[in-house]
Amino acid sequence: MEAIRAEGLTKRFKDVLAVDHVSFTVKEGELFGFLGPNGAGKSTTIRMLATLTLPTEGTAYVNGKDVIKEPKEVRKSIGLVSEKMILYDRLTAYENLKLFGNLYHIPSKELDKKIEELLKLVDMWRWKDHRIDTFSTGMKQRVNVIRALLHSPKILFLDEPTLGLDPQTTRAIREFILKVNDMGTTVILTTHIMTEADAVCQRIGIIDHGKIVALDTPRDLKKKIKSEELEIVEIEFATLFTDMVNILQNTSGIEKVIQLDANNLRLHLEKDFGLQGLMKVVSPWSDGIRALNTIEPTLEDVFIKLTGHEMRDQASKKAKRNFIGAGAHRF
Repeated sequence: MEAIRAEGLTKRFKDVLAVDHVSFTVKEGELFGFLGPNGAGKSTTIRMLATLTLPTEGTAYVNGKDVIKEPKEVRKSIGLVSEKMILYDRLTAYENLKLFGNLYHIPSKELDKKIEELLKLVDMWRWKDHRIDTFSTGMKQRVNVIRALLHSPKILFLDEPTLGLDPQTTRAIREFILKVNDMGTTVILTTHIMTEADAVCQRIGIIDHGKIVALDTPRDLKKKIKSEELEIVEIEFATLFTDMVNILQNTSGIEKVIQLDANNLRLHLEKDFGLQGLMKVVSPWSDGIRALNTIEPTLEDVFIKLTGHEMRDQASKKAKRNFIGAGAHRF
């Protein structure tokens, strides 16, 4: 069954087309990743699905309810963790959750049991009587995530839930997301961290400039890169010279040059060009090559191939390092 169906979903802000006739479905019980760079339309799409903003055109059905005609019914069955934390600093963790549970009219005894269960699940029970303004960002986010689960929603929207968090908290949030999904909750995760999506998502939609440019399982998305005559190579140099990088960027047969850090490049090579062609180009600097490896495509390689540009920015680089440090595996 379908948990979500978007049909021509479109959002304009004056002259800006933020979401451009997007159509997709999310299966019931699925952990669905929605990927794209900042400004691609991820959060705007989620806001329309969560009834926080009206579509300019098109519509969507969430748990079978029309987001335009039946917004109250939609809200009853969803939980939302947006980029902005919805917590009150002067209240304790328990008081915050009690307040939001009361807004859902959850009976008191049932609510108390639910709060204890969820706080223990994210290892925050011992902090239940501490004020939110004394918590670290990671601790706040744990409370923020379970706030959205108090009323046992069928669908949970998570908009960049691990952005800027430390590795330990990133791991805890990731493991919790998997637990929630394993219990039957449909999860829609928006992120621009490819490693995160690859680790936990069953299917992924990639959005760029308001359009969905690909939708498939992580494995099949990467297979598509293999089938397209493309070879991906990483090279580590003792020193990266500007003139060398410029030559590589302007060499026919090299589709993309990505500088990973101060010493490492990732190159997308046309098959006919290959390693032999690459070695001819870098021969003047061959003494400075520390390592050269052919690698398997990543989701970021898929994104670059589809859109022609990188998805990284400084925020996503930091978040990506944190996620890798936390260990990225779906079991």
